[in-house]
Amino acid sequence: MVAFAVSFLATILLMAGILLYGQHRPVGAPLSWGEALAAATFVFFLMFLAYGVVPHQWLLWANNELRYTPSKKIFTVGQWEIFGAGMPPFTMDAEKLRDLIVVAIYGFYLTCHVALWAIWQDRAKRAEKKAQRELAPSSYGRPLVKQGG
Repeated sequence: MVAFAVSFLATILLMAGILLYGQHRPVGAPLSWGEALAAATFVFFLMFLAYGVVPHQWLLWANNELRYTPSKKIFTVGQWEIFGAGMPPFTMDAEKLRDLIVVAIYGFYLTCHVALWAIWQDRAKRAEKKAQRELAPSSYGRPLVKQGG
């Protein structure tokens, strides 16, 4: 449980770090080879955690401590009567639930992955909108901002 929770929280914090860094990095700033290498290593490590370590830790926890095995049934055919029909028409065991949760973990990280790249690529558009809202500085040197925009 601890390994799964720590690895999951670590990936969330690292993704939040990308968002914070993206807010402070100027759009179009030149990138040195060292910065590029560090960024590539960081993204590789984040993807390794998200797509490798977190699902693995979930599977270990579910198999060992939670004992999600095929012998542990969640519901069976005809277990409930809903509107006169035996529902559900299949048997669900804990192993299938475990695998569905792994698929959900992968889907969550894939969605976050795509969203982070989209946010990073749209930084220029947000900076342009912000620049359009600002006016030339006043005679006192303070920036003026349009009201209502």
